[in-house]
Amino acid sequence: MERTRIVIADDESLIRMDLREMLTNLGYLVVGDVGDGRSAVNLAKELRPDIVIMDIKMPDMDGIEAARILTEERVAPVLLLSAYSQQELVTKAREAGVVGYLVKPFRESDLTPAIEVALSRFTEFRTMEREVGDLRETLETRKIVERAKGILMDNQNLNEAEAFRRIQKMSMNNRKSMRAVAEAIILAHQVGEY
Repeated sequence: MERTRIVIADDESLIRMDLREMLTNLGYLVVGDVGDGRSAVNLAKELRPDIVIMDIKMPDMDGIEAARILTEERVAPVLLLSAYSQQELVTKAREAGVVGYLVKPFRESDLTPAIEVALSRFTEFRTMEREVGDLRETLETRKIVERAKGILMDNQNLNEAEAFRRIQKMSMNNRKSMRAVAEAIILAHQVGEY
C-alpha cells in the first residue's frame, strides 16, 4: 500500500524534527518540511502531498492564511497544529477550509486518527464537489435541450414528445450528445434570425 505523503510546516525546527520522527514511526512518508507559511504553500504546490500538517503561528504567512490558499487552490488538505485552542482561531481555521485541528502538546498516538479523519473529510469534500459539478452540468444540459425542444416545437409544429425524439434521433444518428445537438439547433435558429 502506498504511504501517505506529508509536508510539515512549523517555525520551530525541533518540533519539525520530532514530528517527522513520529510520522515516520507511524508509517507516513514526510516528503518535505519548512519553517514558514509561504514556503509551505510553495512546497505543497510543488510536491502535491496527500496532506499538509502545519502550525498556526509562523513567520511570513501564518498557517491559517496558508491553509486558505492550499484549500482554495485544491492543493492538499491541511491539518493545523497549535498550542492555542481559542474559539476565534478555531473559527478562522474552519473558515479557511482546514480539515483538522490538533492542539499541542500531542502524543504520537494522536496523529494517526487526526490525519486519517482529515484525509477522509477531504476525500468526501472532493467527491461532493464533483457531484455538484455533475449536477450543474446535467441541469445546464437539460435547460439547453428544453430550449432546443421549444425551437423545434415552434418552427416545425411538433409536440414536446416529438421534439424530444427528434433531438434524441439526431443525437444517435450523428453520434453526438443530446447537448451538442441541442446547441446546434439553438445556433441554427439564432443564425436564421439575423
